[in-house]
Amino acid sequence: MPTKEEIEKVIKWCEDTKTERQRIYIIERNPFRDDIDWLRRFPLIEIDRPKEIASKNNLVYDSTTKQLWQFMNGDWRRIDVDMRIT
Repeated sequence: MPTKEEIEKVIKWCEDTKTERQRIYIIERNPFRDDIDWLRRFPLIEIDRPKEIASKNNLVYDSTTKQLWQFMNGDWRRIDVDMRIT
């Protein structure tokens, strides 16, 4: 699942896109689908779009908390770093 570096890379892209576009919320094609395995299932990334109206098939970025969210098992869940014990 996600590593800290992958999550940081997506968050940086979302922040840069938000700064560049200067919109209240943004819906963009997911540019990471081919590079990062766990992001393949999200066709779009929604930046600052309220989770109440966001598509359940997309990744949602909340810039106020700097968190990525996905819809899973009937609820929005924050995407966290995968902790592997070796």
